[in-house]
Amino acid sequence: MKATQKNYVLKLVETAMLAALAVVLMLVIRFPLLPSAAFLEFDMGDMPVIISTLLFGPGAGLITLFIVSLIQALTVSASSGWVGFVMHFIASGAYVLALGFIRKNRSSIKSLIIGVSISTIIMTILMVPLNLIFTTFFLNTSFDAVLQMIVPVILPFNLLKGIINSVVSVLVYIPLYKILD
Repeated sequence: MKATQKNYVLKLVETAMLAALAVVLMLVIRFPLLPSAAFLEFDMGDMPVIISTLLFGPGAGLITLFIVSLIQALTVSASSGWVGFVMHFIASGAYVLALGFIRKNRSSIKSLIIGVSISTIIMTILMVPLNLIFTTFFLNTSFDAVLQMIVPVILPFNLLKGIINSVVSVLVYIPLYKILD
């Protein structure tokens, strides 16, 4: 087998393993972050997606995210169906793309911290219009009711989610990168 084919197969297997790990984490580790919004559950499924992005680039991260989002929409978040799938894929996809763009051709710890920080902010801000559009549909509630949830619920939840996933991903990625490099 040629070296390029071997590298491609290895990358494919590692991406599949990260997707499988993301699904397991998403299914096993689920809890509400905010007592005032128990319907918003945090899961660690984005952590392997972030690591996939850091190791192999935004394309691999998006593929991993698509698999996780689809399985999540069909299992633990089946009640939110396609709405949850779309919101998760768009928000986390923006995170993945921003991180991949910021990290492109830069491998310093500083660029890693800047990348996950900016990506978390982008994801958090993006969840505002997504919730205003989709949550009104999903919860069958008024626009004003969702608007009133933005500052006390939506922004803190997504910011906390992004920070936790970013910190854990960075702490796992640094030694993992050294091993795989």
